[in-house]
Amino acid sequence: MQALTKRVKAVHRKPMSFAEKLYLPAIFKGMMITLGHAFKKRPTVNYPEVKRPFSPVFRGMQILNRDAEGRENCTACGLCAVACPAEAITMEAAERQPGEEHLYREEKYAAKYEINMLRCIFCGLCEEACPKDAIYLSETFAPADYKRKQFVYNKSELLIPNPKEDPEAYKKALGNRAIPTTNSLDQQ
Repeated sequence: MQALTKRVKAVHRKPMSFAEKLYLPAIFKGMMITLGHAFKKRPTVNYPEVKRPFSPVFRGMQILNRDAEGRENCTACGLCAVACPAEAITMEAAERQPGEEHLYREEKYAAKYEINMLRCIFCGLCEEACPKDAIYLSETFAPADYKRKQFVYNKSELLIPNPKEDPEAYKKALGNRAIPTTNSLDQQ
């Protein structure tokens, strides 16, 4: 029989020596590896006390954004829901009523906006699809819970705090993300 490649090597099986039969060198070698790891820096982070730094491209929970005047950016166009490969976003549109100009930026707004975090794969396609910069993925985790209903976030839970009413909570929710005050599409 001929080998297809020249990588084949013959294995020589010599009998084990007395020291090898006692397995002492192998045990000693294993103990040295264990002792070497015992004095290295531990990769574990004690989470509640110590926060680990995240990558600048980390994708956490979704946030619905507001403009500088505190109005909602979302116009319920549905592009984020269409772009979502996991179909985690559902929304219903409504017309802005007279006197609600201080609440919504456009004539149309999202009356119902829900994200099922059990379906979400944190891909960021909803953020990329949004023409109004209304949704972005923040630097926070989705909290753990015992009930499935707690993972379906509605509009009031996703909406960022109003910058005029609570500026500290707004800056905290923003994190390290630099959000422009005007939309790039508005400038064109």
